[in-house]
Amino acid sequence: MTGNVWKFAVDVYAQPGVETACLALQEQGADVCLLLVAAWLGRRGVSCSKERAQILENAARPWRETVIEPLRRLRCAWREAAIHDACLAELREEMKAQELRAEREHLQRLADLATAWLEGQEANRSADAWLQACSQDICTEAERRALLVLGSAALQTAP
Repeated sequence: MTGNVWKFAVDVYAQPGVETACLALQEQGADVCLLLVAAWLGRRGVSCSKERAQILENAARPWRETVIEPLRRLRCAWREAAIHDACLAELREEMKAQELRAEREHLQRLADLATAWLEGQEANRSADAWLQACSQDICTEAERRALLVLGSAALQTAP
């Protein structure tokens, strides 16, 4: 079940407006990897429930907080200085590659967690249901619009 989560995420992210939407969500504290996995699960027809969404969020938090966010903070902190320092610019690019690698692992870990969830009997099996369940902290209109862009792109992407 988990073999295509990275391809799905890359394909969704490449669609018009999605990168901007995801960066806006990320800037507001959303876990974009969690949202991409949520959309992928919905597209695969996996039943959504509050309990499953909470399991994913609980599993996502440690990796996000101890691996991805520290890499991102460091990379962003170097942004200005790297403009004038070639060595730091190179290190920053390497940091960006490590952040991307960590995000890929994050996606895979969340997808692996969901392997036990058979395509189900419950009613909520759509990408929208998953995105809503995994984005409870999204409350501004701009965040909701960004989530809609992500959901729309997910619907146009093969799982």
